[in-house]
Amino acid sequence: MCLEIGKRGAPDRAEEAASLTESAGAVVCEVITGRRDRPDAATYAGSGKVEEIVAACRLHDARNVVFDHALTAVQVRNLERALSEGGPPVQVYDRTDLILEIFAQRARSHEGKLQVELARLEHLSTRLVRGWTHLERQRGGLSKTGGPGEKQIELDRRLIGERVKKLKERLKKVARTRATQRAARTRSGLLRVSIVGYTNAGKSTLFNRLTRADSLVADKLFATLDPTTRRLHLGEGVNAVVSDTVGFVKDLPHGLVAAFRSTLEETVQADLLLHVVDASNPRHDEQVDAVNVVLAEIGADDIPQLVVWNKIDRIPGAQSEVVRDPCGKILNIKASAVSGAGIEAIRAALAEVARETDPRALASAA
Repeated sequence: MCLEIGKRGAPDRAEEAASLTESAGAVVCEVITGRRDRPDAATYAGSGKVEEIVAACRLHDARNVVFDHALTAVQVRNLERALSEGGPPVQVYDRTDLILEIFAQRARSHEGKLQVELARLEHLSTRLVRGWTHLERQRGGLSKTGGPGEKQIELDRRLIGERVKKLKERLKKVARTRATQRAARTRSGLLRVSIVGYTNAGKSTLFNRLTRADSLVADKLFATLDPTTRRLHLGEGVNAVVSDTVGFVKDLPHGLVAAFRSTLEETVQADLLLHVVDASNPRHDEQVDAVNVVLAEIGADDIPQLVVWNKIDRIPGAQSEVVRDPCGKILNIKASAVSGAGIEAIRAALAEVARETDPRALASAA
């Protein structure tokens, strides 16, 4: 079950929310959209729309409802009460909950699991009101003359805070190790390339095609969470280091961006961003904007980009093409990571950048 409320683009956002829901392993029974000038303070959707959702839940025997927006803890509590009244309990998820669930399922490395746990705990700390009445109980003090004791909600927050502190300390150690590895690659003088783009744009497929790696490729959102780095030979005396990174999405939760800071450092420290765009997606311009928003948030918006319009094999009549500016600099390349069209053009473009940035490669080529 998926609900989207917004002034514009409700069908488009609802379609993406449904894809996110399916990526989390759930079955979408019905998509409900609506328009409001502003969110309802109590339930976000308003009483009439809530009644429509209740009817859909009863019709499909749905136990989960997904909102493609950030909800407050109070809105989640009120919605769950309204949707569960007179029927089986219904759990409400917002966009952040959904993305966190997908990340938790996809994380494979030790670092990735730590980052996801940190993001989930920090998000949970704002949702302790969901525990409802038991969180208002007080724990008695050890002394008869002491204060009223510690409320359950205060205890939960303190325990979460302690766990968050430990996770951050462990992630700092991982970050130092990753920084040492990056420093070694920097001293090598190799061109550092990070593949970025909207989730499911074909980044891992392109990465595998360029480096002959075996990164996970799947037609689902957020198939790749853990970064993979490979050395890429681009010609006589010309080499690069290419990193495959996590995909971005609209309204990516700030907690996730913060938790994955050390992973995203691969992007911040790059010499060139290979921005992969799904050319077959009718909303590719919006996806490009969403990626650039996240890049600005992590401080990578000033790094040069080479745009790869991927998946031209899905566009009838489309062919590989290299677009240059009047000075001859490559601006973007139309390619297909699946068919291999345009891959040699991408390799040539990377070699061109490598020669410009590394005097040793330039001397070798001469």
